[in-house]
Amino acid sequence: MNDFDQPDDLERRPPSDAEAERAVLGSMLLSQHAIDRAVAIVEPAAFYNPAHQTIFEAITAVYSRSRTPKVDPITVGEALGQAGDLNKIGGKDYLHRLVAAVPTTSHVERYAEIVRDKALLRTVIETATRAAARAYAQQEEAGDILDDAMAEFQGAATGTSPLEVKLSVGDRWGTFLDELQAGKDPRALDTPWHELNDVVELKPGQLITVGAATGGGKSLLGMNLASHVAIRRNRPALVASLEMGGSELMARLTAAEASVDLDRLIRRKLTDHDWAKVIKTSDRMQNASNFILDDSPNLTLSKIRARLRWMAGHGNPAAIVVADYLQLMTPEGSGSNANRAQEVALLSRGLKLMAMEFEIPVVALAQFNRGSVGRQPLVTDFKDSSAIEQDSNVILLMHRPLAEDGTDTGPRAGEIDVIVAKNRNGANGRIIPLIFQGHYARLANYQHN
Repeated sequence: MNDFDQPDDLERRPPSDAEAERAVLGSMLLSQHAIDRAVAIVEPAAFYNPAHQTIFEAITAVYSRSRTPKVDPITVGEALGQAGDLNKIGGKDYLHRLVAAVPTTSHVERYAEIVRDKALLRTVIETATRAAARAYAQQEEAGDILDDAMAEFQGAATGTSPLEVKLSVGDRWGTFLDELQAGKDPRALDTPWHELNDVVELKPGQLITVGAATGGGKSLLGMNLASHVAIRRNRPALVASLEMGGSELMARLTAAEASVDLDRLIRRKLTDHDWAKVIKTSDRMQNASNFILDDSPNLTLSKIRARLRWMAGHGNPAAIVVADYLQLMTPEGSGSNANRAQEVALLSRGLKLMAMEFEIPVVALAQFNRGSVGRQPLVTDFKDSSAIEQDSNVILLMHRPLAEDGTDTGPRAGEIDVIVAKNRNGANGRIIPLIFQGHYARLANYQHN
């Protein structure tokens, strides 16, 4: 090999820093405080040299063995010898050389960060290589390959050491007391409807399913809820819509925010008074960059997850997702023999897993079957699947109390009921009356006399 070949060969080697790895291990052999700082940043797999992985594991094993551990080249060498690994790492002499090579243990965190960063670069290369191999094979859906790769990249970008995760009762107790004192879960989201807030909290990891008949107001509820979170609470929100395009979604949002007649907005027939109202809300709408309306064609769970990762990557991790609506979505990998009930069950479970993965509430709008017409709905009325009831933490059923002739007349004209049919963290069976303001694309709070 000549000198001109060497740079290309070095560029193709997986990223690593042997000097930083040796400095981390040498610091740990010199100082128990260095062990605590190092293990909070790196894990054994972060070391490129297998011998260094073995030494790291031996140091942490000796350190955790007793209340007053003595960690040095002698004790670690003895542990490696008992495990039959001493010769694999170069003998006791190598442990002493690690100690001698450390400039100062006070920089162990920086050494560990270098080791971790090199490991992340290797993860990027490995993930891209796997995705490329699958793509060249052309035996899988492109969306599946892309989604898996994005999941791995996102996990590498946001991953933390298991030791940084607070799992014990002792770790959780202070936060729990703070929540009790505050009187609410600080992670929970409220809704625009006061009476509903008395019964339901939208918490991270929850699947909230909202059911209604065709034209029953579920899209209005979804948009009103998302705009409340994004515009009133200034928390990023995503509406993934398969039912309406972006222009129609904007018209509904503008109608609700500006109190302008929806029909005139859709037909672009605004009066001067309408324009004055629209302009009055312009600043609020222009600054709503955290409110994402995704009307991409053929939305799938993978595409919604990709959009959530895109939002997180741009510094706006979503606080809530509204999917409109569940039965219009197409599941990936359901198989050609799957019936629609099985497909909807896959979608329902996928949305629940999405809520848990991103630690946000996911609101799935769903349609009733035709048997629900003319009566108060039940949780068994969801079209195509009963799995929705199983997967949901909260189920809200929407019902418009129409007259016997099917018209919106009678003593409860213009009203709509939201029935809390399932609520794992609260009371079931409550019926919340709201005002159906369809001309403003809005559900308003009911004013009691």
